[in-house]
Amino acid sequence: MFDTDNIIVSAEEMRQIEAAIFEQGMPVAALMEKAATLIFHYIQSQYPRAQYPTIGVLVGPGHNGGDALVVARELYFAGYEVLLYRPLAKLKPLTKKHFDYAHFLKIFCTPNFEKFLDCDVIIDGLFGFGLEREITENLALLIEQLNEAEKVVISIDLPSGLHTDTGKVLGTAVQATESLCLGLWKRLYTQDEAIPYIGEATRLDFGMPPQILQDVLPLDINLQRMTTAIAQSFLPLARSPLTYKYQQGHLLLIGGSAQYAGSVILAALGARAAGMGMVTIAVPESLKNVVVAQLPEALVIDCPESHEGVITRLPTLDFSKYQAIACGCGLTLTGANNILPDLVPREIPLILDADALNWLAEDDLELIQHRHAPTILTPHLGEFRRLFADQIPIGGDRLNMTQKAAKLSQAITLLKGANTIISRPNGQTYCVTESTPALARGGSGDVLLGLIGGLLAQMPDTPLEITATAAWWHAQAGILAAKEQTLAGVDGVTLATYLTKFLAAMVANS
Repeated sequence: MFDTDNIIVSAEEMRQIEAAIFEQGMPVAALMEKAATLIFHYIQSQYPRAQYPTIGVLVGPGHNGGDALVVARELYFAGYEVLLYRPLAKLKPLTKKHFDYAHFLKIFCTPNFEKFLDCDVIIDGLFGFGLEREITENLALLIEQLNEAEKVVISIDLPSGLHTDTGKVLGTAVQATESLCLGLWKRLYTQDEAIPYIGEATRLDFGMPPQILQDVLPLDINLQRMTTAIAQSFLPLARSPLTYKYQQGHLLLIGGSAQYAGSVILAALGARAAGMGMVTIAVPESLKNVVVAQLPEALVIDCPESHEGVITRLPTLDFSKYQAIACGCGLTLTGANNILPDLVPREIPLILDADALNWLAEDDLELIQHRHAPTILTPHLGEFRRLFADQIPIGGDRLNMTQKAAKLSQAITLLKGANTIISRPNGQTYCVTESTPALARGGSGDVLLGLIGGLLAQMPDTPLEITATAAWWHAQAGILAAKEQTLAGVDGVTLATYLTKFLAAMVANS
């Protein structure tokens, strides 16, 4: 059975799903009624008539406009004062029928857009999924005027003017207060470029037969939202009473330098929150006492260092003891040059961040392309550009970028952002679509590195799901910290604390 809240589709896939539904006998008009009724009930519950007595409905030429007209009709019968605005003369036949019925009901269609903008709420029913052409001239001016009015705007399916797959603005686009996604999540809901236009996003499920989804979508559904339901299988929520530390994973964390002493501590705090049995931390010898003071339970290895406080080499280690290695935080590029040629050939899951990625960018991706053990890359956009700009166009379609990078590097690639994208070389991809700008603060990425490493050490056989779960947990902890702390930014130490608080809250509510 499909969990439709996980699935993300392209415009073409949504088009095929709807076509298959209609082919099996569902009338187009019936599906329109069903979807529009869901929208009506949502608006009625969230925008009660006593507070929002007047609703303006912007009617487009296609079935998105038809949805809007059905919503207008139901709002009218519920006692709202409804005003229509129709900027384009030509309407699809079904939309025209709904418009004619609205006219019969004496739902007024005004030619005066300024009067239309006086309404308490505006429903954007201009364009639905699949728009390809740019919005120009009078229609573009109308949308700009709507945006400047700063009204409450509810977009049906997606804000008019956005490309369904890339989130690109096609000339101009409606800046919605809320977007009510119909059926399945569209790709644009995972694209950072679309965020300023989407507002709050809610999916309204009008019911799709699983057998049709199974026929249209790949068997291993390549693109999914990361949700609580998925994450629960990979979070450290329960353990056997007979377990002991050596059964809960052993992580080797390597990082730190005199210049960046704190980053490896933040990564270790992230690893601690993941609850693995053991963590060994390799740092320059001058940092050992500082790290021990912060993490007394850790095994701390002091590494030879240069006069600049940079690791010059790793001491002799028994790598068979470790289920995962996390490397890069605060290491410096020199430190990465000194140790990574020794680490990369090891047949142990390896997570690379920060200066480890910069080392890879200066050297050659081929160094990791033939590893048999999983490799996980965790770049932000700047690091991603350094790694892949020569081979991958850097643009708005972050989904496509991340999938190409994973295939090119033969590594699981996590591209950080307001929406975090995690992809493996075969194209299977997870998207973390809930986050907070409070995470845009130094140290956040270090905590994520440790969290991935700590989870992976416990479950090394599911690296993609573990990486996606860590990114989701990291985001949820940031959201909770920002909410409770009311901070403009969440520092790394606070974030690590909230990883544990969020997990405890999940257990308490389960």
